[in-house]
Amino acid sequence: MEIVKENVQMLRVKSNATNQITFDEDYNVPDAKPDIGRMIQHKGIVQVDEVNLSDNQAYVKAKLSVELLYVEEQEEGKICSLTATLPIEETLNLEGIESGDKMCLKWDIEDLSLHMINSRKLNIKSILSFFAVVDELVEQALPTGLKPEEISMKKKTVKVLGLCIHKKDTVRMKEEVALASNKPNIAQVLWNTVEVRGMDIRPEEDRILVKGELFVFLLYRGDEEGNPLQWLEHSIPFYQEVECQGCRMEMIPNVEVNMIHQRLDVQPDSDGEERIIQVDAVLELDIQIYCEEEHSLLMDVYTPLKECVTKGGMEPLDSLLVKNFSKCRIGERLQVREVQGKILQICHSQGAVKVDKTQIVENGILAEGIVSVKVLYIVSDDSMPFYSMEAMIPFSHVIEAMGIDENCIYHLHTDLEQLSTTMVDSNEIEVKIVLNLNALVLNRQQEFIIREIEEYPLDMEKIQNMPGITVYMVQPEDTLWDIAKAFYTTVEDICQLNGLEEQEVPPYCPLLLVKKVEEE
Repeated sequence: MEIVKENVQMLRVKSNATNQITFDEDYNVPDAKPDIGRMIQHKGIVQVDEVNLSDNQAYVKAKLSVELLYVEEQEEGKICSLTATLPIEETLNLEGIESGDKMCLKWDIEDLSLHMINSRKLNIKSILSFFAVVDELVEQALPTGLKPEEISMKKKTVKVLGLCIHKKDTVRMKEEVALASNKPNIAQVLWNTVEVRGMDIRPEEDRILVKGELFVFLLYRGDEEGNPLQWLEHSIPFYQEVECQGCRMEMIPNVEVNMIHQRLDVQPDSDGEERIIQVDAVLELDIQIYCEEEHSLLMDVYTPLKECVTKGGMEPLDSLLVKNFSKCRIGERLQVREVQGKILQICHSQGAVKVDKTQIVENGILAEGIVSVKVLYIVSDDSMPFYSMEAMIPFSHVIEAMGIDENCIYHLHTDLEQLSTTMVDSNEIEVKIVLNLNALVLNRQQEFIIREIEEYPLDMEKIQNMPGITVYMVQPEDTLWDIAKAFYTTVEDICQLNGLEEQEVPPYCPLLLVKKVEEE
Protein backbone atom coordinates (compact mmCIF):
# COMPACT_ATOMS: atom_id res chain seq x y z
CA MET A 1 0.00 0.00 0.00
CA GLU A 2 1.70 3.19 -1.23
CA ILE A 3 0.84 6.64 0.07
CA VAL A 4 0.52 9.37 -2.58
CA LYS A 5 2.05 12.62 -1.28
CA GLU A 6 2.14 16.27 -2.27
CA ASN A 7 5.05 18.34 -0.99
CA VAL A 8 4.56 21.80 0.50
CA GLN A 9 7.43 24.10 1.47
CA MET A 10 7.11 25.95 4.75
CA LEU A 11 9.30 28.37 6.67
CA ARG A 12 9.92 27.67 10.32
CA VAL A 13 11.99 29.62 12.84
CA LYS A 14 15.16 27.64 13.43
CA SER A 15 16.67 29.99 16.00
CA ASN A 16 16.39 33.57 17.19
CA ALA A 17 18.23 35.88 19.55
CA THR A 18 18.03 39.41 20.94
CA ASN A 19 21.09 41.23 22.22
CA GLN A 20 21.33 44.68 23.79
CA ILE A 21 24.46 46.81 23.70
CA THR A 22 24.88 49.73 26.09
CA PHE A 23 27.15 52.65 25.27
CA ASP A 24 28.43 55.12 27.84
CA GLU A 25 31.34 56.82 26.14
CA ASP A 26 33.16 60.13 26.52
CA TYR A 27 34.01 61.74 23.21
CA ASN A 28 36.56 64.48 22.66
CA VAL A 29 35.74 67.08 20.02
CA PRO A 30 38.36 66.86 17.23
CA ASP A 31 40.88 69.69 17.11
CA ALA A 32 39.62 70.75 13.70
CA LYS A 33 36.13 71.37 15.10
CA PRO A 34 35.20 74.52 17.08
CA ASP A 35 34.03 74.44 20.69
CA ILE A 36 30.45 73.45 21.43
CA GLY A 37 28.24 76.24 22.76
CA ARG A 38 24.77 74.74 22.44
CA MET A 39 23.54 71.46 20.96
CA ILE A 40 20.72 71.76 18.45
CA GLN A 41 19.95 68.25 17.21
CA HIS A 42 21.51 64.79 17.12
CA LYS A 43 20.85 61.47 15.41
CA GLY A 44 22.26 57.96 15.29
CA ILE A 45 22.78 55.66 12.30
CA VAL A 46 23.79 52.00 12.46
CA GLN A 47 25.80 50.53 9.60
CA VAL A 48 26.46 46.79 9.54
CA ASP A 49 29.76 45.99 7.85
CA GLU A 50 30.06 42.26 8.30
CA VAL A 51 27.94 39.28 9.40
CA ASN A 52 29.48 35.82 9.72
CA LEU A 53 27.53 32.71 10.69
CA SER A 54 29.18 29.69 12.23
CA ASP A 55 27.93 26.80 14.34
CA ASN A 56 25.54 28.18 16.97
CA GLN A 57 26.85 31.73 16.64
CA ALA A 58 26.61 34.86 14.49
CA TYR A 59 29.37 37.46 14.56
CA VAL A 60 28.30 41.03 13.76
CA LYS A 61 30.71 43.83 13.01
CA ALA A 62 29.11 47.25 12.73
CA LYS A 63 29.37 50.86 13.82
CA LEU A 64 27.10 53.43 15.39
CA SER A 65 27.56 56.88 13.87
CA VAL A 66 26.38 59.69 16.14
CA GLU A 67 25.95 63.04 14.39
CA LEU A 68 25.55 66.37 16.19
CA LEU A 69 24.42 69.77 14.95
CA TYR A 70 25.55 72.54 17.28
CA VAL A 71 26.25 76.25 17.78
CA GLU A 72 29.84 77.36 18.25
CA GLU A 73 30.79 78.72 21.64
CA GLN A 74 33.27 81.43 20.55
CA GLU A 75 31.41 82.72 17.51
CA GLU A 76 27.81 83.08 18.60
CA GLY A 77 25.31 82.00 16.01
CA LYS A 78 27.66 79.98 13.80
CA ILE A 79 26.39 76.46 13.16
CA CYS A 80 28.68 73.41 12.90
CA SER A 81 28.37 69.64 12.90
CA LEU A 82 30.47 66.65 13.87
CA THR A 83 30.29 62.86 13.70
CA ALA A 84 31.40 60.37 16.34
CA THR A 85 31.84 56.73 15.33
CA LEU A 86 31.47 53.96 17.92
CA PRO A 87 32.62 50.49 16.80
CA ILE A 88 30.42 47.44 17.44
CA GLU A 89 31.56 43.82 17.61
CA GLU A 90 28.87 41.52 18.90
CA THR A 91 28.37 37.76 19.01
CA LEU A 92 24.80 36.44 18.95
CA ASN A 93 24.16 32.96 20.33
CA LEU A 94 21.81 31.15 17.93
CA GLU A 95 21.43 27.53 18.92
CA GLY A 96 21.27 25.08 16.06
CA ILE A 97 22.44 27.34 13.24
CA GLU A 98 25.16 26.39 10.78
CA SER A 99 27.38 28.20 8.33
CA GLY A 100 25.32 28.88 5.20
CA ASP A 101 22.02 29.55 6.97
CA LYS A 102 20.12 32.73 6.13
CA MET A 103 19.76 35.26 8.92
CA CYS A 104 17.47 38.27 9.07
CA LEU A 105 19.12 40.95 11.21
CA LYS A 106 17.30 44.04 12.45
CA TRP A 107 18.38 46.71 14.88
CA ASP A 108 16.82 49.50 16.84
CA ILE A 109 18.35 52.47 18.66
CA GLU A 110 16.30 52.26 21.84
CA ASP A 111 17.76 55.41 23.35
CA LEU A 112 20.38 57.96 22.35
CA SER A 113 21.36 60.93 24.48
CA LEU A 114 24.23 63.40 24.34
CA HIS A 115 25.41 65.51 27.28
CA MET A 116 28.02 68.24 27.32
CA ILE A 117 30.77 67.67 29.87
CA ASN A 118 32.47 70.83 28.64
CA SER A 119 32.84 72.63 25.33
CA ARG A 120 35.44 70.05 24.15
CA LYS A 121 33.97 66.85 25.53
CA LEU A 122 30.68 64.99 25.14
CA ASN A 123 29.17 62.02 26.93
CA ILE A 124 27.28 59.66 24.62
CA LYS A 125 24.78 57.22 26.07
CA SER A 126 22.83 54.77 23.93
CA ILE A 127 21.05 51.43 24.06
CA LEU A 128 21.20 49.47 20.80
CA SER A 129 19.20 46.28 20.26
CA PHE A 130 19.95 43.61 17.67
CA PHE A 131 17.21 41.15 16.64
CA ALA A 132 18.36 38.06 14.73
CA VAL A 133 16.11 35.38 13.24
CA VAL A 134 17.29 32.31 11.31
CA ASP A 135 14.59 30.53 9.34
CA GLU A 136 14.80 27.08 7.82
CA LEU A 137 12.93 25.65 4.87
CA VAL A 138 10.87 22.63 5.84
CA GLU A 139 9.33 20.38 3.20
CA GLN A 140 6.11 18.89 4.52
CA ALA A 141 4.83 15.81 2.70
CA LEU A 142 1.02 15.85 2.77
CA PRO A 143 -0.66 12.44 2.22
CA THR A 144 -3.39 12.89 -0.39
CA GLY A 145 -4.19 9.37 -1.66
CA LEU A 146 -3.29 5.71 -1.89
CA LYS A 147 -2.28 3.16 -4.47
CA PRO A 148 -4.30 0.99 -5.06
CA GLU A 149 -7.22 3.44 -4.94
CA GLU A 150 -9.94 0.85 -4.23
CA ILE A 151 -9.21 1.16 -0.50
CA SER A 152 -11.74 3.41 1.23
CA MET A 153 -10.18 6.75 2.19
CA LYS A 154 -11.31 9.47 4.54
CA LYS A 155 -10.17 12.88 3.32
CA LYS A 156 -10.37 16.47 4.41
CA THR A 157 -9.97 19.52 2.20
CA VAL A 158 -7.42 21.90 3.70
CA LYS A 159 -5.98 25.19 2.51
CA VAL A 160 -2.24 25.35 3.04
CA LEU A 161 -0.06 28.42 2.68
CA GLY A 162 3.17 27.21 1.13
CA LEU A 163 6.39 29.15 0.68
CA CYS A 164 7.21 29.60 -3.00
CA ILE A 165 10.10 32.09 -2.89
CA HIS A 166 12.57 33.00 -0.16
CA LYS A 167 15.44 35.31 -1.06
CA LYS A 168 17.27 38.47 -0.13
CA ASP A 169 17.75 41.33 -2.55
CA THR A 170 18.57 45.01 -2.56
CA VAL A 171 17.02 48.08 -4.12
CA ARG A 172 19.41 50.92 -4.87
CA MET A 173 18.13 54.42 -5.50
CA LYS A 174 20.43 57.05 -6.96
CA GLU A 175 18.67 60.34 -7.53
CA GLU A 176 19.76 63.90 -8.24
CA VAL A 177 18.14 67.09 -6.97
CA ALA A 178 19.10 70.51 -8.40
CA LEU A 179 19.01 73.65 -6.26
CA ALA A 180 16.40 76.26 -7.14
CA SER A 181 17.74 79.26 -9.03
CA ASN A 182 17.19 81.59 -6.05
CA LYS A 183 19.39 79.45 -3.77
CA PRO A 184 23.14 80.12 -3.42
CA ASN A 185 25.73 77.49 -4.25
CA ILE A 186 26.61 74.92 -1.59
CA ALA A 187 29.83 75.69 0.26
CA GLN A 188 29.44 73.28 3.21
CA VAL A 189 26.84 70.65 4.12
CA LEU A 190 26.02 70.88 7.82
CA TRP A 191 23.12 68.46 8.27
CA ASN A 192 21.08 66.05 6.18
CA THR A 193 18.47 63.35 6.60
CA VAL A 194 17.18 60.72 4.19
CA GLU A 195 13.93 58.94 5.05
CA VAL A 196 11.77 56.39 3.25
CA ARG A 197 8.01 56.85 3.55
CA GLY A 198 4.89 55.25 2.14
CA MET A 199 6.36 51.86 1.22
CA ASP A 200 4.19 49.76 -1.09
CA ILE A 201 5.34 46.30 -2.18
CA ARG A 202 3.32 44.22 -4.63
CA PRO A 203 4.01 40.96 -6.51
CA GLU A 204 3.79 40.84 -10.30
CA GLU A 205 4.72 38.28 -12.93
CA ASP A 206 8.35 37.26 -12.23
CA ARG A 207 9.02 40.50 -10.35
CA ILE A 208 8.20 42.55 -7.27
CA LEU A 209 7.25 46.21 -7.48
CA VAL A 210 8.66 48.47 -4.78
CA LYS A 211 7.19 51.97 -4.50
CA GLY A 212 7.62 54.78 -2.02
CA GLU A 213 9.13 58.21 -1.45
CA LEU A 214 12.55 59.41 -0.40
CA PHE A 215 12.32 62.49 1.83
CA VAL A 216 15.53 64.49 1.71
CA PHE A 217 16.51 67.42 3.92
CA LEU A 218 19.71 69.42 3.55
CA LEU A 219 21.01 72.26 5.73
CA TYR A 220 24.02 74.01 4.23
CA ARG A 221 26.18 77.11 4.25
CA GLY A 222 26.10 79.14 1.03
CA ASP A 223 29.20 80.33 -0.83
CA GLU A 224 28.33 84.02 -0.57
CA GLU A 225 29.47 86.09 2.39
CA GLY A 226 26.73 87.33 4.68
CA ASN A 227 24.29 84.66 3.47
CA PRO A 228 22.29 83.02 6.26
CA LEU A 229 22.16 79.23 6.38
CA GLN A 230 20.08 77.66 3.63
CA TRP A 231 18.01 74.52 3.62
CA LEU A 232 16.23 72.31 1.14
CA GLU A 233 13.39 69.82 1.54
CA HIS A 234 12.56 67.54 -1.33
CA SER A 235 10.40 64.46 -1.91
CA ILE A 236 11.58 61.96 -4.51
CA PRO A 237 9.08 59.25 -5.52
CA PHE A 238 10.67 55.97 -6.55
CA TYR A 239 9.40 52.96 -8.45
CA GLN A 240 11.69 49.94 -8.62
CA GLU A 241 11.36 46.41 -9.95
CA VAL A 242 13.09 43.45 -8.31
CA GLU A 243 13.52 40.30 -10.37
CA CYS A 244 11.74 37.38 -8.74
CA GLN A 245 11.39 34.30 -10.94
CA GLY A 246 8.24 32.30 -10.28
CA CYS A 247 6.38 35.19 -8.66
CA ARG A 248 2.77 35.80 -9.68
CA MET A 249 0.31 38.59 -9.04
CA GLU A 250 -2.03 36.51 -6.88
CA MET A 251 0.72 35.40 -4.50
CA ILE A 252 1.01 36.74 -0.96
CA PRO A 253 4.15 38.75 -0.08
CA ASN A 254 5.77 39.15 3.31
CA VAL A 255 8.73 41.48 2.82
CA GLU A 256 10.93 42.97 5.53
CA VAL A 257 12.55 46.27 4.43
CA ASN A 258 15.62 47.80 6.02
CA MET A 259 17.68 50.79 4.90
CA ILE A 260 21.28 49.59 5.07
CA HIS A 261 22.97 52.55 3.39
CA GLN A 262 22.29 56.23 2.85
CA ARG A 263 24.55 58.94 1.54
CA LEU A 264 24.20 62.49 0.31
CA ASP A 265 26.89 64.13 -1.86
CA VAL A 266 27.17 67.48 -3.59
CA GLN A 267 28.17 67.48 -7.28
CA PRO A 268 28.93 70.33 -9.68
CA ASP A 269 26.40 71.19 -12.39
CA SER A 270 27.20 71.82 -16.05
CA ASP A 271 28.64 75.23 -15.14
CA GLY A 272 30.94 73.74 -12.51
CA GLU A 273 28.95 75.17 -9.59
CA GLU A 274 28.09 73.08 -6.52
CA ARG A 275 24.35 72.90 -7.11
CA ILE A 276 23.53 69.22 -7.63
CA ILE A 277 22.60 67.05 -4.64
CA GLN A 278 23.13 63.35 -5.27
CA VAL A 279 21.17 61.00 -3.01
CA ASP A 280 22.22 57.36 -2.71
CA ALA A 281 20.11 54.94 -0.65
CA VAL A 282 20.10 51.14 -0.48
CA LEU A 283 17.17 49.10 0.85
CA GLU A 284 17.61 45.47 1.82
CA LEU A 285 14.60 43.25 1.17
CA ASP A 286 14.05 39.97 3.00
CA ILE A 287 11.50 38.46 0.60
CA GLN A 288 9.05 35.70 1.45
CA ILE A 289 6.39 34.94 -1.17
CA TYR A 290 3.56 32.55 -0.32
CA CYS A 291 0.90 30.76 -2.34
CA GLU A 292 -2.23 29.21 -0.87
CA GLU A 293 -3.45 25.97 -2.42
CA GLU A 294 -6.15 23.44 -1.57
CA HIS A 295 -5.08 19.90 -0.74
CA SER A 296 -7.22 16.81 -0.16
CA LEU A 297 -5.59 15.59 3.05
CA LEU A 298 -5.78 11.86 3.79
CA MET A 299 -7.09 11.42 7.34
CA ASP A 300 -7.75 7.66 7.61
CA VAL A 301 -8.03 4.48 5.50
CA TYR A 302 -10.18 1.38 5.70
CA THR A 303 -10.88 -1.85 3.89
CA PRO A 304 -13.14 -4.74 5.06
CA LEU A 305 -10.43 -7.17 3.94
CA LYS A 306 -7.66 -6.26 6.40
CA GLU A 307 -6.80 -4.11 9.39
CA CYS A 308 -5.06 -0.84 8.47
CA VAL A 309 -3.22 1.09 11.19
CA THR A 310 -2.08 4.62 10.38
CA LYS A 311 1.20 5.93 11.82
CA GLY A 312 2.06 9.60 11.96
CA GLY A 313 1.95 12.70 14.12
CA MET A 314 0.51 16.15 14.58
CA GLU A 315 2.05 18.88 12.43
CA PRO A 316 1.24 22.60 12.13
CA LEU A 317 -0.27 23.73 8.82
CA ASP A 318 -0.72 27.41 7.99
CA SER A 319 -3.52 28.99 5.97
CA LEU A 320 -4.22 32.62 5.18
CA LEU A 321 -6.71 34.27 7.50
CA VAL A 322 -6.41 37.88 6.35
CA LYS A 323 -3.99 40.39 4.87
CA ASN A 324 -4.90 43.88 6.05
CA PHE A 325 -3.39 47.16 4.88
CA SER A 326 -4.40 49.39 7.78
CA LYS A 327 -3.80 53.10 8.37
CA CYS A 328 -3.66 55.00 11.65
CA ARG A 329 -4.09 58.78 11.77
CA ILE A 330 -2.68 60.78 14.67
CA GLY A 331 -3.02 64.45 15.48
CA GLU A 332 -1.21 66.26 18.28
CA ARG A 333 -0.40 69.81 19.33
CA LEU A 334 3.03 70.40 20.83
CA GLN A 335 3.87 73.29 23.13
CA VAL A 336 7.32 74.73 22.49
CA ARG A 337 9.14 75.58 25.69
CA GLU A 338 12.41 77.24 26.66
CA VAL A 339 12.74 79.09 23.40
CA GLN A 340 14.82 82.24 23.04
CA GLY A 341 12.29 84.18 20.99
CA LYS A 342 9.18 83.35 19.01
CA ILE A 343 9.04 80.63 16.34
CA LEU A 344 9.26 82.16 12.89
CA GLN A 345 9.40 79.11 10.64
CA ILE A 346 9.60 75.32 10.71
CA CYS A 347 12.55 74.05 8.67
CA HIS A 348 12.18 70.29 8.83
CA SER A 349 10.45 67.48 10.69
CA GLN A 350 11.25 63.78 10.76
CA GLY A 351 9.71 60.80 12.49
CA ALA A 352 10.28 57.16 13.36
CA VAL A 353 7.68 54.53 14.29
CA LYS A 354 8.27 52.16 17.19
CA VAL A 355 5.75 49.47 18.14
CA ASP A 356 6.12 48.63 21.82
CA LYS A 357 3.38 46.05 22.22
CA THR A 358 1.04 43.94 20.12
CA GLN A 359 -1.65 41.55 21.28
CA ILE A 360 -4.54 39.61 19.83
CA VAL A 361 -7.93 41.03 20.76
CA GLU A 362 -11.42 40.14 19.56
CA ASN A 363 -11.37 40.17 15.74
CA GLY A 364 -8.17 42.17 15.57
CA ILE A 365 -4.60 42.96 16.60
CA LEU A 366 -4.00 45.78 19.05
CA ALA A 367 -0.77 47.66 18.27
CA GLU A 368 0.55 50.23 20.73
CA GLY A 369 3.65 52.36 20.41
CA ILE A 370 5.07 55.79 19.79
CA VAL A 371 6.11 58.00 16.92
CA SER A 372 9.33 59.83 17.74
CA VAL A 373 9.16 63.27 16.11
CA LYS A 374 12.00 65.79 15.73
CA VAL A 375 11.28 69.33 14.59
CA LEU A 376 13.95 71.82 13.49
CA TYR A 377 12.77 75.45 13.48
CA ILE A 378 13.90 79.07 13.41
CA VAL A 379 13.24 81.62 16.14
CA SER A 380 13.38 85.40 16.12
CA ASP A 381 16.84 85.54 17.73
CA ASP A 382 19.13 86.41 14.80
CA SER A 383 22.29 85.49 16.71
CA MET A 384 21.14 81.93 17.48
CA PRO A 385 18.17 81.26 15.23
CA PHE A 386 18.08 77.42 15.05
CA TYR A 387 16.41 75.30 17.70
CA SER A 388 15.07 71.77 17.81
CA MET A 389 12.50 69.89 19.82
CA GLU A 390 11.67 66.21 20.24
CA ALA A 391 8.36 64.62 21.16
CA MET A 392 7.10 61.08 21.70
CA ILE A 393 3.55 60.84 20.36
CA PRO A 394 1.73 57.68 21.50
CA PHE A 395 -0.65 55.71 19.32
CA SER A 396 -3.00 52.78 19.80
CA HIS A 397 -4.67 51.11 16.84
CA VAL A 398 -6.65 47.91 16.27
CA ILE A 399 -5.91 46.20 12.95
CA GLU A 400 -9.04 44.37 11.90
CA ALA A 401 -8.63 40.59 11.51
CA MET A 402 -11.96 38.78 11.68
CA GLY A 403 -11.73 35.34 13.25
CA ILE A 404 -8.26 35.74 14.75
CA ASP A 405 -7.53 33.69 17.87
CA GLU A 406 -4.58 32.55 19.98
CA ASN A 407 -3.71 29.82 17.45
CA CYS A 408 -2.97 32.44 14.79
CA ILE A 409 0.42 33.94 14.04
CA TYR A 410 0.94 37.31 12.41
CA HIS A 411 3.60 39.43 10.75
CA LEU A 412 3.31 43.19 11.28
CA HIS A 413 5.12 45.82 9.20
CA THR A 414 4.89 49.50 10.12
CA ASP A 415 6.17 52.60 8.40
CA LEU A 416 5.51 56.30 8.20
CA GLU A 417 3.37 57.39 5.27
CA GLN A 418 2.85 61.07 6.05
CA LEU A 419 4.24 63.54 8.57
CA SER A 420 3.34 67.22 8.51
CA THR A 421 4.09 69.96 11.04
CA THR A 422 2.51 73.41 10.92
CA MET A 423 2.65 76.43 13.19
CA VAL A 424 -0.54 77.13 15.12
CA ASP A 425 1.08 80.22 16.65
CA SER A 426 4.56 81.26 17.76
CA ASN A 427 4.56 78.78 20.66
CA GLU A 428 2.56 75.82 19.35
CA ILE A 429 3.13 73.26 16.57
CA GLU A 430 0.45 70.97 15.16
CA VAL A 431 1.63 67.50 14.10
CA LYS A 432 -0.36 65.27 11.75
CA ILE A 433 0.78 61.70 11.14
CA VAL A 434 -0.45 58.81 8.98
CA LEU A 435 0.99 55.38 9.80
CA ASN A 436 0.86 52.22 7.72
CA LEU A 437 0.29 49.07 9.78
CA ASN A 438 0.26 46.11 7.42
CA ALA A 439 -0.59 42.74 8.94
CA LEU A 440 -0.37 39.27 7.45
CA VAL A 441 -2.35 36.88 9.68
CA LEU A 442 -2.00 33.12 9.35
CA ASN A 443 -4.28 30.53 10.87
CA ARG A 444 -2.08 27.75 12.28
CA GLN A 445 -3.88 24.45 12.86
CA GLN A 446 -2.50 21.15 14.09
CA GLU A 447 -3.37 18.31 11.70
CA PHE A 448 -2.61 14.59 11.91
CA ILE A 449 -0.20 13.74 9.09
CA ILE A 450 -0.07 10.08 8.06
CA ARG A 451 3.50 8.92 7.36
CA GLU A 452 2.92 5.19 6.92
CA ILE A 453 0.16 2.57 6.99
CA GLU A 454 0.68 -0.85 8.53
CA GLU A 455 -1.50 -3.79 7.41
CA TYR A 456 -2.56 -6.69 9.62
CA PRO A 457 -4.92 -9.66 9.15
CA LEU A 458 -8.46 -9.13 10.37
CA ASP A 459 -9.39 -10.12 13.92
CA MET A 460 -11.87 -12.80 12.86
CA GLU A 461 -12.89 -13.63 16.43
CA LYS A 462 -13.99 -10.05 16.96
CA ILE A 463 -15.86 -10.05 13.64
CA GLN A 464 -17.60 -13.35 14.34
CA ASN A 465 -18.93 -11.96 17.62
CA MET A 466 -20.51 -9.04 15.80
CA PRO A 467 -24.09 -9.42 14.50
CA GLY A 468 -24.43 -9.82 10.74
CA ILE A 469 -27.28 -7.29 10.56
CA THR A 470 -27.53 -4.23 12.81
CA VAL A 471 -29.83 -1.25 13.15
CA TYR A 472 -27.66 1.69 14.23
CA MET A 473 -28.85 5.09 15.50
CA VAL A 474 -26.68 7.84 13.98
CA GLN A 475 -24.94 10.04 16.56
CA PRO A 476 -24.33 13.81 16.05
CA GLU A 477 -20.58 13.39 15.51
CA ASP A 478 -20.87 10.40 13.14
CA THR A 479 -20.08 10.26 9.45
CA LEU A 480 -21.02 7.38 7.14
CA TRP A 481 -17.33 6.66 6.68
CA ASP A 482 -16.83 6.19 10.45
CA ILE A 483 -19.92 3.97 10.69
CA ALA A 484 -18.77 1.83 7.75
CA LYS A 485 -15.33 1.33 9.31
CA ALA A 486 -16.78 0.41 12.72
CA PHE A 487 -19.23 -2.17 11.32
CA TYR A 488 -16.99 -3.68 8.60
CA THR A 489 -19.04 -2.53 5.66
CA THR A 490 -18.75 0.18 3.01
CA VAL A 491 -20.33 3.61 2.52
CA GLU A 492 -21.71 2.47 -0.82
CA ASP A 493 -23.47 -0.53 0.76
CA ILE A 494 -24.97 1.66 3.52
CA CYS A 495 -26.36 4.10 0.98
CA GLN A 496 -27.76 1.30 -1.19
CA LEU A 497 -29.40 -0.56 1.71
CA ASN A 498 -30.97 2.57 3.18
CA GLY A 499 -31.89 4.33 -0.07
CA LEU A 500 -29.59 7.30 0.62
CA GLU A 501 -28.69 9.61 -2.23
CA GLU A 502 -26.22 11.68 -0.20
CA GLN A 503 -23.44 10.70 2.22
CA GLU A 504 -24.74 12.97 4.96
CA VAL A 505 -27.43 11.71 7.30
CA PRO A 506 -29.18 13.60 10.11
CA PRO A 507 -28.44 12.67 13.75
CA TYR A 508 -30.60 9.98 15.35
CA CYS A 509 -31.57 8.53 12.00
CA PRO A 510 -31.76 4.67 12.10
CA LEU A 511 -29.54 2.87 9.58
CA LEU A 512 -29.65 -0.78 8.51
CA LEU A 513 -26.11 -2.18 8.45
CA VAL A 514 -24.97 -5.52 7.01
CA LYS A 515 -21.53 -6.85 7.83
CA LYS A 516 -19.56 -7.25 4.62
CA VAL A 517 -16.84 -9.57 5.96
CA GLU A 518 -17.69 -13.26 5.66
CA GLU A 519 -17.27 -15.30 8.80
CA GLU A 520 -14.98 -18.23 8.63
